[in-house]
Amino acid sequence: MYIITVHVQAEVIMPTVTTYTNARATLAALCEEVSSTREPVIIRRRNAADVALVSADELESLLETAHLMRSPKNAERLLAALSRAQTSKLPPSTIEDLRNEIGLDQKAE
Repeated sequence: MYIITVHVQAEVIMPTVTTYTNARATLAALCEEVSSTREPVIIRRRNAADVALVSADELESLLETAHLMRSPKNAERLLAALSRAQTSKLPPSTIEDLRNEIGLDQKAE
C-alpha cells in the first residue's frame, strides 16, 4: 500500500455528536440532517466503538476518492490538477461556453 501525504487547505467542520439513545429517538431527523447537510453525525455508544451516520452520496464520494488516490501516479496527477485549479486566475465560464469550446453544441450532420 502506498502512503501519500495530501495537504489541502479546507475549512474544518466538526461533526455533530449525539448519544445512541438520542439517535434512536430522533433517527428520522438525524437522517434528514445528514442528507441535507452532507455532514456526518457521530453516534457515541456506551461500552462500544463510536459509529458515524453518513449520507450515501458522501460515502460514495469518499470511496471513489480513495480509489482514485490509490495509484501514486494518478494521485500525483490529480493533486497537480487541484493545485493548478486553486492557483489559476482564469475567469469563470458558463456551461454553454464550455460546451462550445469542446464542440458539444454542434449538431450531427
